[in-house]
Amino acid sequence: MRRFLIAICLTVLATTARAEIDIQEVTSPGGINAWVVEEPAIPFIALELRFRGGASLDLPGKRGATNLMTALLEEGSGDMSAQEFQSTLEDLAASISFRASDDSISISARFLTENKEDVLALLRQALLEPRFDQEALDRVRAQVLSGIASDAKSPNAISSAVFNAAAYGDHPYGSAIDGTAETVNALTRQDMIDAHQNALAQGRIYASVVGDTTADAVSGLLDDLLGDLPQEGPPLPDDITYDLEGGVTVVDFDTPQSVALFGHRGMKREDEDFFAAVIVNRVLGAGGFESRLMTEVREKRGLTYGIRSYLVPRFHAEVMLGSVASSNETIAEAIEVTRNEWARMADEGMTAEELDAAKTYMTGEYPLRFDGNAEIAKILVGMQMIGLTPDYVINRNDLVEAVTLDDVNRVASELLQPENLHFVVVGQPVGLESTP
Repeated sequence: MRRFLIAICLTVLATTARAEIDIQEVTSPGGINAWVVEEPAIPFIALELRFRGGASLDLPGKRGATNLMTALLEEGSGDMSAQEFQSTLEDLAASISFRASDDSISISARFLTENKEDVLALLRQALLEPRFDQEALDRVRAQVLSGIASDAKSPNAISSAVFNAAAYGDHPYGSAIDGTAETVNALTRQDMIDAHQNALAQGRIYASVVGDTTADAVSGLLDDLLGDLPQEGPPLPDDITYDLEGGVTVVDFDTPQSVALFGHRGMKREDEDFFAAVIVNRVLGAGGFESRLMTEVREKRGLTYGIRSYLVPRFHAEVMLGSVASSNETIAEAIEVTRNEWARMADEGMTAEELDAAKTYMTGEYPLRFDGNAEIAKILVGMQMIGLTPDYVINRNDLVEAVTLDDVNRVASELLQPENLHFVVVGQPVGLESTP
């Protein structure tokens, strides 16, 4: 077992407080790994689990199966109905939640120390003995179908669906994890069993536990909680290269305001220039009212209430995206200004003052993320999933500070590709048409 004592300085106004996080890496006798932070001050424990794969493991023709299966894990297990399961959780003053995403299934459990054994038994039952009762399946299916119908009327959801389909095609990233009305209506109980078998595999577990427990106790409970899950899952999908060409796709939609989602190829999280890219993105469009895009598109011209950009380094593809909404009459101008500002940052880079301001924000806000057991548990399991080590928490701000003006301006010129920006515009934009 390895231990990493991490000191984080929290600065609030003129007062500096020092918080220490002692991360211990443990491995159960059965070979399951976890990161543990012992914090006995409050009789409360946060457990975070991630299973790599997620909705990307949907079988052909079964899009939406993993998402639906995950929602059913809290809808009854063992000899408990959905109502009995939830009632027992309430009696234990605990919460257990399950969520599917493109690349993972996330499981969060929060409970008092005195109820640990009962809550973990309940979680084990949900993971190993889901009932997938037809009544629960039909009820949750109806909820998913309602969401799909709502998305069909949402300009934001439509723009995302059209962009992803164009960018990723038949890859799982090319369609929504909810599936379509057709695929979800066709899902059966056996499909839920198959999705459960494929998605929850020991070999793809990442775990963290933070709170009133010990590393030895966690090591002992991992096998009991997770050891009876299948050892291996099906192959993960292949990586895909984003290669959508620059241009405009207009989706006709009756609304007074057009919504645009735009982007081009991004950067892998493990790239040595990733922190420089984060700084470039913050100055360009992720810094709220301090960003260039907000200044140019909103403050100077009043074309939108908000515009932003963001880096999306998924496991199988990486993209840099942005979004903006403007009236049908002004969306074309908003897009032109966005392209121009994208190009200006690529060509001219940023100033030393902009770099210093971005660093000050990034290093100042980072320690504030470690606010409570639950948040720390999420951070730790997320670090594991992207291959970071515990000492990253110590070194992260040093990595930010090490980025130079030459670094960010070089990365801006390489990362930002105004000519390759593709805009999906949903609305009835004036003076804007789809390009071939």
